[in-house]
Amino acid sequence: MALMLAECLADRGGFDPEAIGRRYFEWWKTDGFDSGPTSAMVFSKVAAGSSLETAAREVHTMTKGMTAGCNPAHRAAPLAMALSIPDEALADAALAEARLTHLHPLAGDVSAAVVRLCRSLIRGSSWPEALHFASIDRLPETCRALDPKVPMEDPPGGFAPDVLAGAVRYVDRADSFSKALGKALADDPGSNYVPVLVGSIGGACWGRSAISDQSLSLHRTSSGRIDSLITGFLALER
Repeated sequence: MALMLAECLADRGGFDPEAIGRRYFEWWKTDGFDSGPTSAMVFSKVAAGSSLETAAREVHTMTKGMTAGCNPAHRAAPLAMALSIPDEALADAALAEARLTHLHPLAGDVSAAVVRLCRSLIRGSSWPEALHFASIDRLPETCRALDPKVPMEDPPGGFAPDVLAGAVRYVDRADSFSKALGKALADDPGSNYVPVLVGSIGGACWGRSAISDQSLSLHRTSSGRIDSLITGFLALER
């Protein structure tokens, strides 16, 4: 879904939530092997004829508000790369993107923190500066998750603040991308909630050059496709 978001941002030259929602749904119909349960329920309702907005609202009601999962935070990192979205509009974009599938406020709030954290790191801020930028105007649960000194749930489930807390601590305690991600994967070989965010935040912290092509080759998407997206984002800023 992160790749779908990145390609939509590059193709449209900016943030278009309606187009992003359509692209997610088309992907889910053909290749949605790991969309997460909330998104899958939303897209199933869309396939049955509901609008995306109605489907998200129905799923939120049906699950009694249990839509504070980490999927929006997992997929949102490309928003941080899209510098056509101004820093001051970045959090609102993340909140709108999250609401395509997840209506719980914490799902969007954590996603907003992730993209602000990554944007600040991409701009060259120090780790403490980036954590502070990410925490501005965020909910108390999100701010707590951004504090490396606060103990994290072990092991965390898919609750968005817990996943963010875990990722922040792995990056905080490592001195390289490979060590942060390697430790996260070793500690969480099954659920893969935290390692995804370690990849996004660690990538922003240490840069594309710190990520080996071998690591990217483990994904079904080629490193060449990912690098072409990065080049496309850079071209939009020139």
